[in-house]
Amino acid sequence: MRYPLLLLALGAALCTGARAEDTTKLPRAEDAAMASFAVDTEVKLVSDQRNRGISDSLNRPGAQLSIQMAHESGVIGLVQLSTVSKKAYTDADGVNLLLGVGYRFGDPDAWHFGVGLATEFFPGAKFYAPHAVDLEAGAPVDFRKTRYDTSYAVIEIGWGALEGRILNVLSRSYRGADTGGVCGQILSVSEDPTKALECYARGEANSRGSWLFDLGYKLPLGAQTTLNLHAGAQRIRHFSEANFSDYSLGVTHTRWGFQWSAEWLATRTRARELFMVIDGDRIRRQDNSKLVISVARKF
Repeated sequence: MRYPLLLLALGAALCTGARAEDTTKLPRAEDAAMASFAVDTEVKLVSDQRNRGISDSLNRPGAQLSIQMAHESGVIGLVQLSTVSKKAYTDADGVNLLLGVGYRFGDPDAWHFGVGLATEFFPGAKFYAPHAVDLEAGAPVDFRKTRYDTSYAVIEIGWGALEGRILNVLSRSYRGADTGGVCGQILSVSEDPTKALECYARGEANSRGSWLFDLGYKLPLGAQTTLNLHAGAQRIRHFSEANFSDYSLGVTHTRWGFQWSAEWLATRTRARELFMVIDGDRIRRQDNSKLVISVARKF
């Protein structure tokens, strides 16, 4: 399984620190230091590019370029380019582009808040899948194209190092989660078509209005080291089989001007068929638990 809105990065994670960046994290306006306007550029290499615990790079290494802009008024923006698997995102150019804009306010050491909009694009990526099944003929029908591009509205509420984020999907689908993307995916990788037929029997639907939740906490372990804790959940509208939760525990250490991170990520999925990709003569999972290593440098 996997619009026109500039979507804000408020977010979690892919995903912070060693963990693959969650494509929804708001950079802090206070990071602008004393300048009225600041631009921070970060280059990151990861052993596995993960989003909400799911591998976007099909368990292979990846890279990410982030440009964060912050004004002293609290207005913030983000441009982020990440590598993704062309097999996980069919016909993709191999990249994910995230654009975000928003506003953050409050005391970073006490209550603070953020609101924003963001959109992630998967240039070239699309898939064709059946949106119905002819029960008499026993064959899938109504093949249509679906794209993975997704838009979100984001709200952030935090207290000191504890931060919670709520995202609502504004686009027609969440990363391709429609009848073809969910029911069709189950049908393509499962030997037993029962689950797929039950999915199709509910009629055609999309996942606009889905909710994503994140809760993160950073605990300093010293001047150069931080413990990162995260828990997340996604509730996909009309497709409960696509619901899942993710968890991570990691450490980030700053040395020689680089941020070195190691993080253990785990997921609890309801329908593993939705997180399987056909790779040649084998099927690879995207939702397996894994230790992810990364190194980042800011300029």
